[in-house]
Amino acid sequence: MYASFCNKLDIYPDIPLLERNNHREFLLKGLKTLSQSYQCLDASRPWLCYWIVHSLDLLEYHVSEEHALQIADFLGRCQHPKGGFGGGPGQVPHLAPTYAAVNTLAILATVTEDVFKVLNRSGLYQFLMLMRDEEGAFRMHEGGEVDIRGAYCAASSARLTNMCTKELFSGTAEWIRRCQTYEGGFAGFPGQEAHGGYSFCGLAALVILNQPQLCDIPRLLRWTAMRQMKYEGGFQGRTNKLVDGCYSFWQGAAFPVIHMVLCQEDDLALSASGWMFSQEALQEYVLICCQHPLGGLLDKPGKPRDHYHTCYCLSGLSVAQHFTGGVLAHTCVIGSPNNLLRPVHPVFNLSVDAVLQTSRHFQMEGAPTL
Repeated sequence: MYASFCNKLDIYPDIPLLERNNHREFLLKGLKTLSQSYQCLDASRPWLCYWIVHSLDLLEYHVSEEHALQIADFLGRCQHPKGGFGGGPGQVPHLAPTYAAVNTLAILATVTEDVFKVLNRSGLYQFLMLMRDEEGAFRMHEGGEVDIRGAYCAASSARLTNMCTKELFSGTAEWIRRCQTYEGGFAGFPGQEAHGGYSFCGLAALVILNQPQLCDIPRLLRWTAMRQMKYEGGFQGRTNKLVDGCYSFWQGAAFPVIHMVLCQEDDLALSASGWMFSQEALQEYVLICCQHPLGGLLDKPGKPRDHYHTCYCLSGLSVAQHFTGGVLAHTCVIGSPNNLLRPVHPVFNLSVDAVLQTSRHFQMEGAPTL
């Protein structure tokens, strides 16, 4: 990979290049057929829809209205009759594919809002209520594990569909606060180890619930900043672990969220020109080390490409390219100007347009009841 990069230096002065066409072809192929190696993801089919459709959206490729309705129809077949989405048709409802399905519909709604017709909104609310426990935490599925992913998946799905009620999230923010560790990051459950994915879930859920002040933001900022490695430029997920391309988003997206929280507190030390990590170094890691020559992105050199890493590498790349500080908003693009992706909303990991359109659509409907 390094030799290939050096050879291109003499030909393309604007490298590193984002290989848009190769990535698009890899993603479009995944919407049609998948190899046998994907059998292990049979219970993650809404996730595959989300990873692929979101990646295409960031690359500014829009599926046709016919294709959007076909994807929505498939997601509708993954929906349980009583509410919530399973990992595939006929599977039990689970908070993770429910989050993925709602996000996918939000993206497709920028093509046609008819995709929302498949969503059983009252059933979704009943499913979310069924998943919460007496402390305000959420189990992933009936009889399943309780962890911070559940709180985020529930909060994100509820916020996008205008269902954030007091009865649904009573005590949730306080439970999330208990997951923050002595290191500063968040664990999946109180008393466990801080982790990049869990930290994103905890912080984003608190923001959705309008209670980010409950956590220790300075400690979280320090822990997250320390996860960007000096040599590679990418992020590790935990202390003393290797860099992984997916944490370009899980860790990288925390910085604009923290920036927003501190800005509301009138923190005068905040930069007016960039996030509190090296945006250039992260872009170089993704563009030089994480692109497969045949399309798709990956964890690190030597690892196989997949749709999960394609989604989160591109999402992190978008975060690193866009500083959205109000009137001071600007872009920071390494390599070719054509590398620029659509801006991503760091809390929902959707394009800003998708979040706004979905929010407007469901604001017309009142909060459902049991």
